[in-house]
Amino acid sequence: MATEMRQVTVDLGDRSYPIYIGENLLVQAAEFFDRHRLSRNSPHMIVTDERVAPLHLRKVAEAMRSSGYTVVEAVVPAGESSKSLARLEELIGIALDGRLDRSSAIIALGGGVVGDLAGFAAASYMRGVRFVQMPTTILAHDSSVGGKVAVNHPKAKNMIGAFYQPDFVLFDLSALGTLPPREVRAGLAEVIKHGLIWDERFVDWCEEHADRLLSLDMDALGHALHTGCRVKAEVVSRDERENGLRAILNLGHTVGHALEAVAGYGELVHGEAISIGMAAAYRLSGRFGHDTEGQMARRVERLLRKFGLPVAIPRHFAAEDIMSALKHDKKFREGRMVFVVPTRIGKVEIRRDVPEQWVWDIIEEMKE
Repeated sequence: MATEMRQVTVDLGDRSYPIYIGENLLVQAAEFFDRHRLSRNSPHMIVTDERVAPLHLRKVAEAMRSSGYTVVEAVVPAGESSKSLARLEELIGIALDGRLDRSSAIIALGGGVVGDLAGFAAASYMRGVRFVQMPTTILAHDSSVGGKVAVNHPKAKNMIGAFYQPDFVLFDLSALGTLPPREVRAGLAEVIKHGLIWDERFVDWCEEHADRLLSLDMDALGHALHTGCRVKAEVVSRDERENGLRAILNLGHTVGHALEAVAGYGELVHGEAISIGMAAAYRLSGRFGHDTEGQMARRVERLLRKFGLPVAIPRHFAAEDIMSALKHDKKFREGRMVFVVPTRIGKVEIRRDVPEQWVWDIIEEMKE
């Protein structure tokens, strides 16, 4: 029996939008388009990648076309390399050829890369058209919510982007059954993160139900993703443009993004890099006196390992390269690195006074 559809609202006044979480939602896509009054007179573009297209594109496109919507399809290569200005230009060309207009929508069908790329295309095409997120990965429960859209520069991740909120997010749990185990584990890293920054009881729940989550138990996944989206929605509702509170969502991302840059956006998938980054953040917590005995850091590393996630930095990553990448990160401000530092499980603080030597030492001690 299918799990009941859950719903979360991102409260942004007249730009508020819902996140729908349930099974078999992609085949009902047209019903949600009707609910949100997307135009039947203008074409809409579905953006997906070469991995997702053979699994889900046809069912979404056919559901829309059979209900009278005109659909243009754009398929990009899978992987972080598609988050580029060259690929963005290609998408804009497809939109122009497909005669998308100001009443059109761009639909992101896929993981975080597709969501970021399609979202930035929606934000920039004709100075902004409607945007719909249809995430097909666990990781995208985080990236599809909150309106951050971007492409990468060769020197830094997500350096070219915008805040651009979707009309709605349609999260079909059934699509997660096609994910390879590595992507499942990587996606759950961001689920765990939401507990670590906001809700200790949810961390306990994740620890207790790790096997169910890893085996894609639909009821457990529905609960976990609803909780993660609820945390993200609450934070974004209070601080849409990351002027303060929203920065806590970057737990593990300062070091994690640097590791991705050093790896060339290939050796580590995003959730793996964030897992290592969270382990580093808990070690940093001890330096600030929050975890002097290291008990909190050890507990978090055990939890991450339970989900099959890495907590060590690959030995061949040079510390000087990681430090250089840290200084190209968007969170590097006024000559200082900005870190999200845990104070306990479920609570963090923003620190701009982290000595570089501490970071260097932690990077070296985390080499496997």
